[in-house]
Amino acid sequence: MLDYHSIPSPCYVLELSKLQHNLAILERAQREAGIKIVLALKGFAFWRSFEWVRASLHGCCASGVHEALLAYEEFGSRESGKEICVFSPAFKPSDIAQILPIATHVIFNSFTQYHAYKNLVLEKNKKLHKLGLSPIKIGLRINPLFSEVHPLIYNPCAPHSRLGITPQAFKEGVARYGLEGVSGLHFHTHCEQDAPALQETLKHVCCHFGTTLAQMEWLNMGGGQHISKKDYALEVLVSAVQQLKRDYPNLKEIFCEPGEAVGWQTGFLLSSVVDIVENEGQIAILDVSITNHMPDCLEMPYKPEIFKVAGDGNVFEGKQTGEFSYFLGGASCLAGDFVGPYCFEVPLQVGDKIIFKDMLHYTIVKNNTFNGIALPALGVLTHDKFTLLKSFDYTHYKERN
Repeated sequence: MLDYHSIPSPCYVLELSKLQHNLAILERAQREAGIKIVLALKGFAFWRSFEWVRASLHGCCASGVHEALLAYEEFGSRESGKEICVFSPAFKPSDIAQILPIATHVIFNSFTQYHAYKNLVLEKNKKLHKLGLSPIKIGLRINPLFSEVHPLIYNPCAPHSRLGITPQAFKEGVARYGLEGVSGLHFHTHCEQDAPALQETLKHVCCHFGTTLAQMEWLNMGGGQHISKKDYALEVLVSAVQQLKRDYPNLKEIFCEPGEAVGWQTGFLLSSVVDIVENEGQIAILDVSITNHMPDCLEMPYKPEIFKVAGDGNVFEGKQTGEFSYFLGGASCLAGDFVGPYCFEVPLQVGDKIIFKDMLHYTIVKNNTFNGIALPALGVLTHDKFTLLKSFDYTHYKERN
């Protein structure tokens, strides 16, 4: 039985068996749907787990230079048969200079970006051809004007979205710049959704961009597909992809790039109760910060499942109703740095551990050192054996300021 009090607090803990469970589901999805799944580093960049992830997935998608470098260094390269698909709302010349030596796909967000860098990619491809290596594939991100994502902060098809080329702008861009070297399209319009949302989105993609899609060799359907979640409609995903291949037999590769489906429920954030204060109710102050270490709890907002571990090792689930109610306050000076209320069967005590469940994806990649608060340590749990992988101290705060 795991002794939570033996884990340093605070700490993000990867549960290896749960990660392997997700990867097995993703392998099945790849096999049955005939797609290539690449890891979205924006959602799960825990590279210390990549020795397991790379055995299951085809590569990574990166949102810029640093993620691309991480993929190249820790996941695999073109030479090792892995894909590194790079997209950014806007590349600078210095970005392109660093990306071209390592990327397998470069996806542009506008025709002006495509026009600015197309010749650099094509020149690089000539050199790769002489070396007998595969070329860098050029793609364009499209906006099909349809998404079921809420709230709007996460909706890439919301009004005034800067992400993807709208149908009218695409038509104008083709007329002005052409499509020389472009071999694929990319859309990303989902967020932790089921396959029917993708099926519906594909109707809009084909309606607006079908003529161009018929000329393409590959399609990247983006992320946001909650493939590893219980009851995900895998059969709908398979059916949608099969129909897509029938309608567009020219498509040699179809990509999907989930981040949450890899890191979904694969670990927790362990924290400790440092103090308990009273202000129109009980407030437990923790050694973590909600705004620093789990910002989606405030942005979405999202209320995580929790449980407490008492000093004697007994575990109590945090519920919506109960005799002993608390707000959980973070360690920062931000007034809104709290979540709750949560209720327990017994009172909280200073020294109790509070476990925030499902805190691996979209947490570590977003955390920060606001107020000089230290980043939580990183660890892995294998068969109830905890191993500390990384801890952070003052130098990590100082060197980023």
